Formats: sequence, structure tokens, C-alpha cells
Amino acid sequence: MSTQTHDAPTPSELESFIVRAKSATYAAGGGRIAPVRTASHDLEYREDGLVYRDSYFGGTDFLGQETVHSHDLPVWGMNYHGYLLTGGIDARTAGEVIQEALTALYAEGRFLGGFRYTVGGFVYHDETTGEVNRFRGTEHITLPDGTRAYELVYHGGRVLD
Repeated sequence: MSTQTHDAPTPSELESFIVRAKSATYAAGGGRIAPVRTASHDLEYREDGLVYRDSYFGGTDFLGQETVHSHDLPVWGMNYHGYLLTGGIDARTAGEVIQEALTALYAEGRFLGGFRYTVGGFVYHDETTGEVNRFRGTEHITLPDGTRAYELVYHGGRVLD
């Protein structure tokens, strides 16, 4: 069994870093890097020995993984799968709603926990159980009539040797 020889971030430090990284990448439309895998979309954020990467495939329906490495060792990860449920919203509009809602969530200094945000009649919801070390959740968008139009499921947590 291997032992990590670096100072891994505490849960609080890790969560703060993840919020900064998420704020600077997908939510802000930044951090794009060359695809790491064929046909992937990749985002990256670096800060003081920590590296956040978000790599996903698809657009309307998509699948991805986020990771955090500390001094080249994996310390955290999250997998996600998102998809449109109805014709009441297109991928571009869903993305705009998600980006605006996530920007508001990250402004609260967190990325987990219950959250609700309205954008032009669309309502974004996030529901999470757990905390940064081990969690799972869903996000979804409802149309003005209450119909669920988009959904994403996610899970993740610490990576320990």
C-alpha cells in the first residue's frame, strides 16, 4: 500500500479550491485546454500545486469527470452525466441557465448543498447529500410550467491511498 508523501489539502482547503476552479472554468467559459482524449472537451485550473481538470464528452447529452491532483497525486474526483428530457429547452439555453446558476452558487463559496435559482422563467435546482469527501446529487432545470426539461446526476469524493 502506498503512502502519500505530500501535504494533501484539508477538506476545507479542497472545497475552497474546487469552488475557485469551477468558478474560473465552466461557469466562466474559461480554462479551455487541448483535448486530452479524442473528442473530449477539457478545462483546467492550477493553483499552488493543485490542479483541477474537467473532461467531458458530448453536448446535448454529455458525460464527464472532474479531478483534483495535489503535487501530481489524485486527491478528489467527481463523475457526472447530463441530458435533455424534453424539447422545451435546447442545449445552448440549458448551458446558459446552468452557467448563471452555478456562478451564483459559487459566489456563496460552495458547490454542494441544496440550491435553487431562476433564470428567465427556467428554474435550476441542485440537491446533494454528503460533503466534499463523499457526495452524490442531481441538478435539474424545470420549464415555466414546471416540466423537468434537463437533468444531471453526479457523485464523487476524496481519493485516498
